[in-house]
Amino acid sequence: MKVRLLAVGTRMPGWVTDGVEEYRKRLPRDFRLEVEEIAPGHRGKNADTARAVAQEAERIEARLKGDEHLVALEVLGKPWTTERLADEADQWRHAGRDVVLLVGGPDGLAPTLSARAHQRWSLSPLTLPHPLVRLVLAEQLYRAWTLMVGHPYHR
Repeated sequence: MKVRLLAVGTRMPGWVTDGVEEYRKRLPRDFRLEVEEIAPGHRGKNADTARAVAQEAERIEARLKGDEHLVALEVLGKPWTTERLADEADQWRHAGRDVVLLVGGPDGLAPTLSARAHQRWSLSPLTLPHPLVRLVLAEQLYRAWTLMVGHPYHR
C-alpha cells in the first residue's frame, strides 16, 4: 500500500523536510509515504479566496487517480486516536487500495473535495500550521504502522 500526502503549500522549512524524511525512511516498502506539494492558489491584497481554493482543488484533482481511498484532513473531521488510526490503516491495507491524504491551503479544502473524500479526519481542534501538519502526519503514520506490526516504538 502507498500513502500519498497531497498538501497545498511549497517550500517547507528544512526541519519539516528532514522530519518527514526521517519517518518516511522508517516505513517499509509496503506502507510507504509519498509527499506531493500542491502550489497554493493566488492570494494577495483583494484576492478572491474562493477562487484560490478552487485553483487548489483543480491542482489536487489533477493528481488523483480513480481508485484511491481519499481522506480529507479537516478541522470538522472525526478525531482519531493513534490506535484508531492504526485500525484504519490496517483496513486500508487489507482493502488493497492506495490512500491519499488531502491537506488544503490556508482556507481549507474545496467543498467538492471534502464531499468526494471517503473519510474526513481531524488531527486536532487546534489550528495547526501546515508545515507541522506534515510532520505530525508522518510521525503518526509511522506510529500506526508500529502498532500494526507489534513494534515497540509505540510504548
